[in-house]
Amino acid sequence: MKFFIAIFALLAVVAAQDVYTSKYDNIDVDEILRSDRLFKNYFQCLMDEGRCTPEGNELKRLLPEALETNCSKCSEGQRNGAIKAFGYLIENRPEEWKALLAKYDPENKYIEQYREEAAKNGIKL
Repeated sequence: MKFFIAIFALLAVVAAQDVYTSKYDNIDVDEILRSDRLFKNYFQCLMDEGRCTPEGNELKRLLPEALETNCSKCSEGQRNGAIKAFGYLIENRPEEWKALLAKYDPENKYIEQYREEAAKNGIKL
């Protein structure tokens, strides 16, 4: 009996990991992108150059997997926020975009993987 309880508990943990937490879905991405202070804080967190908020730590922890899996565990809101942030970075913060690419996609494998999808969203990679 204890064995079955342990198996069900393990299955529950695995099933819960099929999607990323929605805990931070209400973060206003536009506010972060408009604010030099907030943007700088998140950027420095992602680059391991500054302190991280809990949200920043979660983003930094999940970003490599999200890139690798085409955000397969992302909610629609998370996916839209990522597209908005990438578009903003490319258009308005090219130096920071290049730094993030160098850290999170040094071999350019994700850029090539997402080029067509980005174009559909009006983003030129």
